[in-house]
Formats: sequence, C-alpha cells, structure tokens
Amino acid sequence: MTSASRVLFAACAAAGFLFASGCRYLKQDMANQPKSLPFSPSDFFEDGRSERPLLENTVARGSLADDAFFVPKDSNAFPLPVNRELLERGQERFKIFCTPCHGLQGDGNGMISMRGMKHPPSFHQDRLRQAPNGYIYDNITNGFGAMYGYSAQIPPRDRWAIIAYVRALQLSRNAKVADLPAELREKLNQSSNAKDSPGGHN
Repeated sequence: MTSASRVLFAACAAAGFLFASGCRYLKQDMANQPKSLPFSPSDFFEDGRSERPLLENTVARGSLADDAFFVPKDSNAFPLPVNRELLERGQERFKIFCTPCHGLQGDGNGMISMRGMKHPPSFHQDRLRQAPNGYIYDNITNGFGAMYGYSAQIPPRDRWAIIAYVRALQLSRNAKVADLPAELREKLNQSSNAKDSPGGHN
C-alpha cells in the first residue's frame, strides 16, 4: 500500500469514526430527552405530579355515547325500547359478529368452534339465561375468557340490539304456550288438533 493510499484509508476511517460517533450521540440524546414517565414525580407542577388531572367538565371523546347506554354488570335494566326494528338489527349484527363462534342458534357451535377452536358456552344454559343484561353487555364490550372485547367494532346501541336478539333466542327455546300472544296460541291449537284428527299425522 502506497503512502497516498494509507493517508486516504486513514482519512476514510477517521470520517467513519466521526460519523458513527455522531449517530451514537444523536441516538443517546434522543433516549435521554426530557420527559415524564407515567406516575413519575415532577417538580414542574405544584402538586408534584407529572400526570395532570382532567379539567372540570371535560368529557373524553366518544364517552357520552357509552355513558348513555351503560348498565352495571349486575343490573337487568335495558336502556332501549325493545321492538321489531331493534330485534332485526340485533339479528343482523349477531350474524356478522357472533355466529362465527356462537353459531346461528347461540349454542356455541359456530364455524370457528367446529374447526378446532374452543367452544363458547351455549346461551341456552341456565347460567346465561339468568345472567343480567349488564353482564352480557360488559362481556361484549370488554371481552371474557378467550373472547376479545368488541367495543371498537360494535357501537353501544348495537350491543344492546344483540343482547335483545340473544334474549329472543333464549326465549325461543324456553317459551311457554301461555306466554304466546292469543293469535299464536290459536294457531298452535289448530295445528295440534289437525295432528290429532283421524286424517292427521301423529
């Protein structure tokens, strides 16, 4: 190696070292930047806290919608009028979000479960038939066990529509004849009489 080459090599090595040192300095400077970690003390504020309390009357974005439909977990209250429109909306949302695991009938035999995932409990078991509405709302919102929360995918009103539909599914398997409207009881009686008649099928 000639002397000129040695000089050039040394110059390149020195430049590389300076460049690497500069990068290291910048990275370290970014790592050591002034900041306050959560719950760390601070001398900047009079109360010594780095985290600031919410200003009076501050409302977090989106929280009003949740608050309007919030029901405690142990409450059986229902914050919406249950009508055909709500049930149809609940059926539609149930088919989209719930049937992959819970199945069309709510018995825990959805397609994902049938392909090897853990089966969720049937909505028709006594424990879930007797569970408060607030409990089901909380499970949809925050998740339970292997189920993720759906607060980001399902708005509060639709969560209640789904609950109304789940209650309709539960009732469909446990309804008593006396609970049916008079016109449906009459149709049921006519059907039973037709089967019991000599020409009917038993």
